[in-house]
Amino acid sequence: MPRADFYRIRRLPKYLFAEVNEMKAQARAAGEDIIDLGMGNPDLAAPDHVVEKLREVAGDPKTHRYSTSRGIPGLRRAQAAYYQRRFGVTLDPETEVIVTLGSKEGLANLAQAITAPGDVILSPNPSYPIHPYGFMIAGASVRHIPMGEGRDFMAELDHAVQHSVPSPSVLILNYPSNPTAQVVDLDFYAEVVDYCRKHGIWILSDLAYAEIYYDGNPPPSILEVPGARDIAVEFTSMSKTFSMAGWRIGFAAGNAELVGALARVKSYLDYGAFTPIQVAAVAALNGPQDYIENARRIYQERRDVLVSGLNQAGWPVPAPAATMFAWAPIPEAYRDQGSIAFAKDMIQEAKVAVSPGIGFGEYGEGYVRIALVENKERIRQAVRNIKRFLNA
Repeated sequence: MPRADFYRIRRLPKYLFAEVNEMKAQARAAGEDIIDLGMGNPDLAAPDHVVEKLREVAGDPKTHRYSTSRGIPGLRRAQAAYYQRRFGVTLDPETEVIVTLGSKEGLANLAQAITAPGDVILSPNPSYPIHPYGFMIAGASVRHIPMGEGRDFMAELDHAVQHSVPSPSVLILNYPSNPTAQVVDLDFYAEVVDYCRKHGIWILSDLAYAEIYYDGNPPPSILEVPGARDIAVEFTSMSKTFSMAGWRIGFAAGNAELVGALARVKSYLDYGAFTPIQVAAVAALNGPQDYIENARRIYQERRDVLVSGLNQAGWPVPAPAATMFAWAPIPEAYRDQGSIAFAKDMIQEAKVAVSPGIGFGEYGEGYVRIALVENKERIRQAVRNIKRFLNA
């Protein structure tokens, strides 16, 4: 038998959520009611008119054939129209927009397209796992940029650039951030774009949570910065905006060279999403947008119930300005045991599943991510359970 010691697999560390997920599964198999606030898996239903459009188009056998890996023209035009009305950014749907099988697939395949073995890429830490590991799978070396309270991003970025050999080729940004929920303004993007232009660095911006924001402060797009499209591409998704996570529809938009590179790789790998799903996504983007406002209101109500309840229980948790997550520092009494052990205790003692911060990178240690993916009543029950656990 040949050795199953595959190069790319060796570069991937053990999946740190596996133990917690296994404990959650075992507890549920034993009949325990586990309130799952771990995975960012939307529980809201997709818009009714979008589901109806899917049914309608799926009834036509002609749509059951292969689609196109770049995405159907109508969907690319709909995404360009979204950027125009939301951000005031004009995009060419033929050369500056591509449909992906979710933003995760788009990021990973673009990494394959633009990375040579040994390239250095810059990734925030903590971060969504596909950001660094998509490039590690492609053969790159990842230099992490520490994120968190009290850290100066531009100073950390400059330090990483000055101390990397070879010089970094790509910088990944993710605002609003998963997992930390940090947000930035347009001045921040302008400074980063200016720096990366001077140093010849591509920017990949993940804007998956563009529409889940609170207190009336919509996050900007990096493409609003003059000249950003010379070096930047941005990923968005239908998953969180329209609760269409399982439909697997996302987009990359911006720099035509990067979009073209992604299109070339995808042409070898897939024929695009099922055409009825793409047509339904057009209905979502071009149709009434009140669904987004209602979903935002629901998430904000859940956020307020969770944060106020945990603070009253003696666990100080800051209110996120965006995303469907709260980034919660582990209570002082449990800080030394680490985020994995604390997450296990939460399942065993509070019957609540959360994500350990270390799973998002070494600088995520000391935190857990709590997802707002249960209704208010279930979140109130989770708070009561957690309060009993902490008091005990």
